[in-house]
Amino acid sequence: MEEAAKRTLIQAAMRAPYLERDEEQELAIRWKENRDQEALHKITMAHMRLVISMAAKFRYFGLSMGDLIQEGHVGLLEAAARFEPERDVRFSTYATWWIRASIQDYILRNWSIVRGGTSSAQKALFFNLRRLRAKLAQNSGTLSSSTLYKEISEALGVSEADVAMMDSRLSAPDTSLNAPIVEDGSGSVDRMDFLVSDDPLPDEVVGEQIDVERRSGWLNTALGVLNERELRIIRERRLRDEGATLESLGETLGISKERVRQIESRALEKLRTALTRNNTAFGEIAYA
Repeated sequence: MEEAAKRTLIQAAMRAPYLERDEEQELAIRWKENRDQEALHKITMAHMRLVISMAAKFRYFGLSMGDLIQEGHVGLLEAAARFEPERDVRFSTYATWWIRASIQDYILRNWSIVRGGTSSAQKALFFNLRRLRAKLAQNSGTLSSSTLYKEISEALGVSEADVAMMDSRLSAPDTSLNAPIVEDGSGSVDRMDFLVSDDPLPDEVVGEQIDVERRSGWLNTALGVLNERELRIIRERRLRDEGATLESLGETLGISKERVRQIESRALEKLRTALTRNNTAFGEIAYA
């Protein structure tokens, strides 16, 4: 919003007459039932003072006052669209919530390129941290960071780690990871150069994937040397996340659990021999 347009809007809002309860009720009914645009204009203009007053409370977040007023006006129109005149509530009381929510949502979307305040607790922390910190400092004097974070976390129901992170975000502007820290004749050093990841390198991921696929192919080929019962026991005992017990397999197959153990041992030996014979690179595989 341009400065001249903002002044014009504020002046018009200041000149708009206050509405008595009955008049406000009548305008709300006209808008809801007949979609009377004149009624909507009167009821919104009469409450633009409320929008401007609320926008002024958020002017310290570094965003344009004109934009905050515009967003508050959006919230005011949303309140008008949802207001139910038959309820015994003043429009200003109902609209306050929508105006504040619209302004706060705009601030969260535009204050930083990094999205913050994704939960109700995080939003409360974002909008109340500075106020609570100033209040605690005024009441208790100088406080250590750990004590300050502890009291704020208890007051807002968030973790101390969340308080510390939000405090660091509010105390400094966004900085590009590609912004150079130092520059010399050999080139520049970016913040990105100091980021450490515990994840494996892409070539390691691909190499591991290839190895897994190769071993899986070898194993599937080797399973062909087993007879039907051996294959079933190996699949049930060794190739499932939760292997079956010797006793349960024995009951299913109608043999003793000792016999199941013997068949399993013989099948593992046959697999080991097949794998070693056909794939010398595979080496000795342990089936513990």
